[in-house]
Amino acid sequence: MKIEELYQCFLQCTTVSTDTRKIEANSLFVALKGDNFDANTFAQEALEKGASFVIIDNKQYYTNKDKMILVSDSLKTLQELAKYHRQQLGLPIISLTGSNGKTTTKELINVVLAKKYNTKATIGNLNNHIGVPLTLLSFNEDTDIGIVEMGANHQKEIELLCSIAEPDYGYITNFGKAHLEGFGGIEGVIIGKSELYNYLEENKKMVFVNLDDEIQKNKTNQITRYTFSQKEKSDVKIDSVSANPMVKIGVNDLEIQSHLIGLYNANNINAAITIGKFFNISDIEIKNAIENYIPTNNRSQLIEKNSNTIILDAYNANPSSMSAAILNLIQLEGKQKIAVLGDMFELGNESLIEHKKIIELLQNETQIETYFVGHDFFANKLDATNLHFFETYDEFAKVFKEKKITSKTILIKGSRGMALERTLEIL
Repeated sequence: MKIEELYQCFLQCTTVSTDTRKIEANSLFVALKGDNFDANTFAQEALEKGASFVIIDNKQYYTNKDKMILVSDSLKTLQELAKYHRQQLGLPIISLTGSNGKTTTKELINVVLAKKYNTKATIGNLNNHIGVPLTLLSFNEDTDIGIVEMGANHQKEIELLCSIAEPDYGYITNFGKAHLEGFGGIEGVIIGKSELYNYLEENKKMVFVNLDDEIQKNKTNQITRYTFSQKEKSDVKIDSVSANPMVKIGVNDLEIQSHLIGLYNANNINAAITIGKFFNISDIEIKNAIENYIPTNNRSQLIEKNSNTIILDAYNANPSSMSAAILNLIQLEGKQKIAVLGDMFELGNESLIEHKKIIELLQNETQIETYFVGHDFFANKLDATNLHFFETYDEFAKVFKEKKITSKTILIKGSRGMALERTLEIL
């Protein structure tokens, strides 16, 4: 079946699904394969649950010629369909990537642009080779601007996602120490994330740039760009930035008081301000949008519980974001401080070294009592009265729940697999 014919089937459906457990009536079900599953086996079940059409790539399950579409590769077909849909809509698309802050920045851009436009953005962090096509297919003729988050853990992945989404605008939050195992080190991270810049330059598109980041500044000097800076001449001048603990931004004689914690979130806000101004959102609407944005899903959430102020940032962690969160905790004033830090994953051969560096950041911070949780932190354990090491979460929880902690500022941060949000139950 040609893509044009398949597209007509898609247009008859109201949504696209890859999971029969969440399937909706009148959906297009795409049967994908993974290391431990083959969704082709659920093709008939998808129809029984209300799917209008099913895309499969295993002839063994091709049992309904009217509603099943047999292709050579379901994943590639999903990607081709998404690209074709994007081309038919022709709407402007903003893509963003980076080591830290992608999802928060995407959410901020969305709330700012929604003040004037009908926007649609990546839901959650559906930002990979499957999530990006699903995001594109969620856009429709009523969508004014699409916002697409792109994640990657190896080189050539952003290149692939750009070839599908064909962005008109791009933004890279930063180059940090994330997914070092897949990228092969920080230089590999820069090369991989910069594939977005390569696409935008080759296709004569535009990039939004933080001129205070020297690497970004230098990598984009041949691309049409719209810039922000605190230090340099730029399209948007950021007058002031502070955080104690919430980020406050001064721009154009306006003070924007956010609900985001830590200076590491400042440029996420600055990017949203900049993109808002480019798309002609008024200063007061930008201010209102950012001030009304409340972070969720364990990302930079500020929680008051049993007289404690808890900074919950347990959605993910890498050496760059962990260091930034710690430095932010150090500069906070007021209550006595505690840090509960979990292992950082996907660091490959650099893992033990990077965990040791984090420990060294806190070794002499005697005003912060730190609990390190996980194998790689434990492997670097040292003897210091303010530092405590636990190889497993259960070992940590057993000790921590006996502490009866009150009137403290508590940072909770670790990789997703550590699930450190469980600490809230103890507190």
